[in-house]
Amino acid sequence: MQETDVFIDRAHAGKQLARALRHLAGHEGGVLVLALPRGGVPVAFPVAQALHAELDLIIVRKLGMPGQEEYAMGAVGSGGVRVLQPGVPGFMGVTQEQVDEVTQRELAELARRDRRYRGARPQPALRGRCVILVDDGIATGASMEAAVEVARRQQPGHLVVAAPVGAPDTLETLRNLVDEVVCLEAPLRFRAVGQWYRRFDQTTDEEVQDLLAQAWATWPGNGGHSQPNREERT
Repeated sequence: MQETDVFIDRAHAGKQLARALRHLAGHEGGVLVLALPRGGVPVAFPVAQALHAELDLIIVRKLGMPGQEEYAMGAVGSGGVRVLQPGVPGFMGVTQEQVDEVTQRELAELARRDRRYRGARPQPALRGRCVILVDDGIATGASMEAAVEVARRQQPGHLVVAAPVGAPDTLETLRNLVDEVVCLEAPLRFRAVGQWYRRFDQTTDEEVQDLLAQAWATWPGNGGHSQPNREERT
């Protein structure tokens, strides 16, 4: 495998990932592709198109270590789900008060994103369906573990984690939590998700909204629900 970028950008990665997920097309109970915003949405969009599946969101938020926000000490998801890394609180001197403070801040951001991206569109039904959780890459796995817990509570028939690239040890952990893990690259010298992309610019709210608008305009289950609120700003 190359030691440099493997994927041109997220859309390119999504098209390749879609090929690896073709065996799930037409799955009994229907297929639902759930993207982790923001970066997971441009990856999930071509996946949903290729599988002729509904595209929606599963919104989780990383809990960044105080003073080192790029390092995940855990993650939160809708429905009160919180996943913490082993040793937290306590690890690197992080207190319970700090964990709770970061949790409340990220829950507020989770709610903001849900309002902005989804508008009044109802949450999709997961029960009995083949649900594919998609992100642009998996490093510590905290956000994906939270997404798995959120999805599991709604009793999907078959739960899949899918990403273009991931850390090998994290992928092994996830395999014990879901029915299937599909990952194109699991480099032993994994350092960061962006390392494996030629272009890895931050995905904007507007990009997320545009892709969702395209997906929801053609999906027959749309039912005329309102589109995300494009005017809301932080």
